Parts: sequence; structure tokens; C-alpha cells
Amino acid sequence: MRDSEDFDAFYHATSRRLLHQMYAMTGNLADAQECVQEAYARAWQHWGSVRNADDPEAWLRTVSWRIAASRWRKARNGLAALARNGTPETTAPPSLDSVALVTALKQIPEVQRRAIVLHHLAGLSVEEVARETDSPTGTVKARLARGRAALAELLRDEHAPEGGDYVR
Repeated sequence: MRDSEDFDAFYHATSRRLLHQMYAMTGNLADAQECVQEAYARAWQHWGSVRNADDPEAWLRTVSWRIAASRWRKARNGLAALARNGTPETTAPPSLDSVALVTALKQIPEVQRRAIVLHHLAGLSVEEVARETDSPTGTVKARLARGRAALAELLRDEHAPEGGDYVR
């Protein structure tokens, strides 16, 4: 528990100062906050060695600055790729059926959802789904059956013509 107390005291003593310094260096408060937050998360992960560094605050400042520089590099590389390749093709928004399916999938148990997606959307066989999920094939078949039944109920369209629904 001592490590936690030491880290908390260090954080309270240095966080505002470091945030102000990073804000001055980056010119953007949101970026500074994210970089400082990430630096403190890394400091906590290595607190045993950071605490014993000659200047733990300098360690944090260096890590924060490197995080900011890395973000800028990624942004610059992204802009260069955009200039090289042009804007990506626009894609059509999802259909109402796709939105309804994803909404319904969120409502069934994760194991059933995963089996349905792997089998019906990714095109894996029952045996391939079993290997990927480390489950017996009979279990996969049961999950698929239960998942399809649950989806059929969830996707029943009350406004469809008589007897109509999304799932046939």
C-alpha cells in the first residue's frame, strides 16, 4: 500500500505543473492532458524504478514529450499518406437491416453472438468456429441454433406486411 501512497503524493505534487509545462510545449490543452495522463499511467506501471530515478518529474516530462512527438509523427505520416493516396473512398452508410442486425446481436449472449458472426458473417464452418472458440462442435451448433432463434425474435418487424419479418 506504500507504493500507492507515494505515487499519489507524487502525482498531487507534480501533476498541475507538468500539465502546464506540456500545454506550453504543445499549445493544445487537450493534447497536453492526454500526454500527461499517459505518462502518469506509464509511471505507475514502472513506479519502483521511476520513484528511485534522480528526477522522477523529469522522467515524466520526457515521457510526456515523447508521447506528444509520437502523436505528431503519426499525424504527419497520416497526412503524407493522404497526400500520396488521395482521400479514401466514401462508403455508403449502413442499411437499416444492418443496423437492426447489429442492434439485435448486441442483445444476445456473447458466446452466441460470436458463433453467429464467425459462422454467418465471416463464413467459417462449424468446425472452424469450434477451433477458433475452443469449443466442441456440438456446443457451437447449439449456440448457433439458440442465437438464430433469439435473433429471429428480436428482428421480428412489427410494421412489416402481414407475416413479414426481417429473418426468414
